[in-house]
Parts: sequence; structure tokens; C-alpha cells
Amino acid sequence: MKILVLKHVEVEHPGRFRKFLAEDGHSWDAVELQDGEVPPPIDNYDALWVMGGPMDTWQEDQFPWLVEEKAYIKGAVAGKGVPYLGLCLGHQLLAEALGGSVGPSKTPEIGVLDVHLTEEGANGVFLDDLPDTFKSLQWHSAEVTKLPEGAQVLATTPACAVQAMSWSNTAYSVQFHLELEDDTVDNWAAIPAYADALKGALGDQGVKVLQQDCTANMADFAKMAERVYMNWLQTAAKA
Repeated sequence: MKILVLKHVEVEHPGRFRKFLAEDGHSWDAVELQDGEVPPPIDNYDALWVMGGPMDTWQEDQFPWLVEEKAYIKGAVAGKGVPYLGLCLGHQLLAEALGGSVGPSKTPEIGVLDVHLTEEGANGVFLDDLPDTFKSLQWHSAEVTKLPEGAQVLATTPACAVQAMSWSNTAYSVQFHLELEDDTVDNWAAIPAYADALKGALGDQGVKVLQQDCTANMADFAKMAERVYMNWLQTAAKA
């Protein structure tokens, strides 16, 4: 497969998924939206992945390219049926692009926290073979507040109802992170907006605390990331 990856900040990339893609012979091209790059025609690609970022979906005045990005996602997913994977901001952008809504979290989630599969998630392909309850990295202060028509919730937490979502058996997205690598926490903590949120949630030692928690769970993160990657490939093949 040839995958187009939309990025919003340099250090938020496919992470551990890069290893899986390389091993399977898949290729990917990145579009650095924060640097003013413009996505090429999606017809040249087999799938679209959209990564996370420190901006919010509604900050279109500050990041005007968000308007074009949402239109691009809608055209690719709803217009052309291109297989889609969204992570964190990419999850929220998918919801808005398809007619849903995103807003500030009543309770921001930052840390290694439990995620629970819904019945649809447990019985579906995308999260197949994940435990009914599993730990993941959360680092967000916004969430999907209204589902797009036709979407299903695949995973949830008490503070964030839509932790994973599917739409029309073509698009899949998650609010949480499994793709992290050994240097992910340090890299993301260097982003001011993330650093402020982390300090507010976990205190002055937030980076150290989060790094320790992620290290303790890294083997499980890696195993689940590979499973989700394989599951997504199955959904893309069917699409």
C-alpha cells in the first residue's frame, strides 16, 4: 500500500507503526501541514492516515489550513471511500469532517489510563483481540462530543465517551495512543501546549511520572499496536 500521512507537528508521526509498515513493504508520504505543505491528490494513494497535534479542531483562525484539511478528509473518506486511520487529533478531525462535533473535555485525560471496549468494538475487526479493558496513553483536552451520522463507538472511558470510532467500514480512529516509542513522551513534552497540560495533570514531575508509566507498559503497547495495525490492514483490504 501507499499511504498518505497528514502531520500537524514534526514529532507526531506514525511512531511504532513505521516499523510495521517497513517490515510489510508498505510506503508512506508525509505532508507537513504546520509548514504550509498542501496534500497531493488522494487518488495517488491507497489510504489516508491523520496524526495528532497540539492544536484544536476549532482553532481555524490560528491554523487556517484546518479548514482545507477537514474538507480533504471528507472528500477522501466520504467522497472516494479511501481507507482512513486517525490518531488523537486525527480522530477528532474525522468526526468533524463527517458532520460530528468536537469540544473541550470536561475532564482532560493525561496519563496511562484504562480504556474499555464497547460491544461493537469487542465484536468488530478493528480492535479484535484487544482486552475488554486495556491501558493506553492519553494526552488530550478535547474530545468528540457528537458522533457523525452512521458512526459507531468502539471504545470508551468514563471521562471521554468516544475513545474509538468507525464509520462505514472505511474509516477508523482512536483518541488514545498505542503507537508510542521510547522517546515519544520526551518529544511530545517539548511541545509547550503538551507540557502545560502534563504539568497541570501530573505536577512538576509529570514528564518523569509519565515516562515511567509508559515504560512499564511499553511491551503491552507494542503488542496492541501491532494487533491494531494488522486489524486496520484487514479493514482496508475489505474497503
